[in-house]
Amino acid sequence: MTDTGERTTSQTLAKESPAEAAGKGGERRRGGGDPATRGRTSIADGVVEKIAGLAARDVVGVHAMGGGLARTFGAVRDRVPGSSKSVSRGVKAEVGEVQTALDLEIVVDYGVSIADVAQDVRENVIAAVERMTSLEVVEVNIAVSDVKLPDDEDDEQPSRLQ
Repeated sequence: MTDTGERTTSQTLAKESPAEAAGKGGERRRGGGDPATRGRTSIADGVVEKIAGLAARDVVGVHAMGGGLARTFGAVRDRVPGSSKSVSRGVKAEVGEVQTALDLEIVVDYGVSIADVAQDVRENVIAAVERMTSLEVVEVNIAVSDVKLPDDEDDEQPSRLQ
């Protein structure tokens, strides 16, 4: 092969100093491609569950999250010094590479339209999860496990005893 004086781009970059490369109008980047595409981000199920739990609780008409047994254990756990409320109580997420599916169990306040509350919960949860994680929410299944009556004692209020 004869040398025609032409060099490939990789040969040019290898033989140029950083000052020469910068002098030609551009900075050299290390590595290949856009930095945003280097590597992988994975999101744990628990992260999506927390986001969904907080978003569902923000909806007017949602009294609590979780079924009776989960709420009872949660109320006991919440009374233990140093513990924090479980924001993911009543939420189950299945997270894939680009999609997620959610199951929520809620308690609604008496007198509200369950259909409207469920629709508002779906919209709020989908918006929050998709905005924060960039995952596509393919479904949000909602189970209404109880209705909070006005004269029911609230099982999540703190004890008067210390």
